[in-house]
Amino acid sequence: MTLPDPLHETIVAVGSILADARDPWWIISGAAAAIHGAQPITVSDVDVMLSIEDAKRLFARIGIAQEPQSNHPRFRSEIFGRWEACPLVAEFMANFVLRDLDGVWRPMLPSTRRAVTIGAITIFVPELQELRGMFQRFGRPKDLTRIKLLDHLS
Repeated sequence: MTLPDPLHETIVAVGSILADARDPWWIISGAAAAIHGAQPITVSDVDVMLSIEDAKRLFARIGIAQEPQSNHPRFRSEIFGRWEACPLVAEFMANFVLRDLDGVWRPMLPSTRRAVTIGAITIFVPELQELRGMFQRFGRPKDLTRIKLLDHLS
């Protein structure tokens, strides 16, 4: 797998700071699609889902400020913070929920977890089909484009 240097460096940093996480965590969204091999893809940040407890420990340890809950009409997290110490921003989300197209807020938590080793670091992403389903639920134009890229991999 060949990733652009800024994405590679950010993913390795995320994996390093989460090496001692107690609960499952995942890199999702565009970064996960790139890790699976989707090309060409533009990734502007690295989205990470983790547990509330791990988020609290991580934020305290590396100095991430918890941001106020978003008023976004489709997405929100009980805990959200941005880590800007890498080439790309890493966004950490705990207890992430999505307002589906039927108007109901539902948890967004992967059930699959693929370990990917990059150098000496292990990171985790949802399996390809589950990631595709997440993009379908997100439903934004960029997510629909990412589905087409993932379909070329299966």
